[in-house]
Amino acid sequence: MRFDSPEKILRLARDFMESRILLSGAELNVFTVLSEGPLTAKEVSSRIGADLRALVILLDALAAMGLLIKKGETYRCDAALAPLLSKGHPRSVLPMVLHAAHLWRRWSRLTDVVQGKDESGSAARPSRGTDEMKAFIGAMHVVALPLAGEIVDAVNPGPSKALLDVGGASGTYTIAFLQASPRMKATLFDRPEVIEMARERLGEAGLLDRAGLVAGDFYRDEFPMGHDLAFVSAIIHQNSSEQNLDLYRKVFRSLNSGGRIIIRDHVMEPDRVHPKDGAVFAVNMLMGTEGGGTYTFEQIRTGLSQAGFKEIRLLQKGKHMDALVEAFKP
Repeated sequence: MRFDSPEKILRLARDFMESRILLSGAELNVFTVLSEGPLTAKEVSSRIGADLRALVILLDALAAMGLLIKKGETYRCDAALAPLLSKGHPRSVLPMVLHAAHLWRRWSRLTDVVQGKDESGSAARPSRGTDEMKAFIGAMHVVALPLAGEIVDAVNPGPSKALLDVGGASGTYTIAFLQASPRMKATLFDRPEVIEMARERLGEAGLLDRAGLVAGDFYRDEFPMGHDLAFVSAIIHQNSSEQNLDLYRKVFRSLNSGGRIIIRDHVMEPDRVHPKDGAVFAVNMLMGTEGGGTYTFEQIRTGLSQAGFKEIRLLQKGKHMDALVEAFKP
């Protein structure tokens, strides 16, 4: 978009307002409360504990934005929208919205960080209890599910028989790979608390007999050996170049000769301006990690080459963290 008028500039400057209204509605859990049936503002207030005047203004704004339906003096959550914003629903993305609320507080420090008055880094990351972590991983699954099949098709696992899914979360991509390749087996590597979530999801998919679940920390631990395909999905952006080199070397050691690594992430053009989502996401990594960011293909290729990989190529360009880089172990 060209910002060639005062109206466009001011519209962008004010875009945060509707976002903040949604985030506050999520933090107050009004969507869950109003998914159970229509309530007056006073009834909602008694359930969530809120100032009535302020709550009416918030609910009216949510209704004006199309996130609630107002009829007379009552409000309700639309039946089609309720599952996506209700606490505990399998299709809910509410934990991701609440994560965005955390990002709001983190990003409010951006000016000070750029001026060197404040430090960015991992101290800004949220800590999550077991239930919260489970909900967040579940929401990640809901977001990733529509993309997983397309990514696996682009990777074209072909004759690969042993997959290593690095940081595989609850198994969304592992499941997609196994379903696409009936003779493939997989190793999903992630933190202990996440592994149990993967066990549940893979069990529901009937694929536990084809998947090994290995708990560990990819910053400290080696990966199991004997794989011919390694999938490194949405990981390298949280790392510095040095951390990524260490990660690539661990993957290299885990692969058989001729094995392939696939990296899914933002891959920036040389100007580091395109794709736009990647440039914006780099700011998120500035605020949330000690050395993370988004990388160009040349930067990724340099690290993979230093780790020993050959035949490195950009398999697929992407705008929304769906770019793919491929490389082989000689």
